Amino acid sequence: MGISIRAYGRHRGVSDTAVRKAIAAGRITAEADGTISPARADAEWAASTRAPDPPLAAPARPARARAATAAEDDGAGIAPVSTKGGSNTYAQARTANEVLKAQHHKLRIAQLKGELIDRSQAMAQVFALARAERDAWLNWPARISSMLAAELGLDPHTMHVALEREVRQHLTELAEFNARLD
Repeated sequence: MGISIRAYGRHRGVSDTAVRKAIAAGRITAEADGTISPARADAEWAASTRAPDPPLAAPARPARARAATAAEDDGAGIAPVSTKGGSNTYAQARTANEVLKAQHHKLRIAQLKGELIDRSQAMAQVFALARAERDAWLNWPARISSMLAAELGLDPHTMHVALEREVRQHLTELAEFNARLD
């Protein structure tokens, strides 16, 4: 014969509703008469329940002051505010929301000041510049081969073919370079 559900709840420091839910979920088992064996239930409770989160230290400042201070940081990376179990308290979620809003406003101001550029536009401009550079190199052998052939006393066609082959090989080697865009 064990103790009642309410008595076990007091023993565990939880409500009787939490004990009833634990029984319904199969995390602990009740005796045939509906009572609970404290020693067995404690072992089952510990085995089937994740460790409680460490207690949070009392904040020295209100959440809004912490959010404002965090928003003043450079905001390059946003670290999510969470506890070990993955659940946030209301104050933590509110603080994270305030920090995100402050960082969003900071980015928006930088964009309006012209300090930020659009990534897709920058990539399109770099692509256009690289293509123009490639086209200029592909046209170079045709412009220079006749002059070099006359200067060196070689066949102009042979000079043109040799220069074009070497330029294309060089451009192929350059194309193998992978730039990191992140």
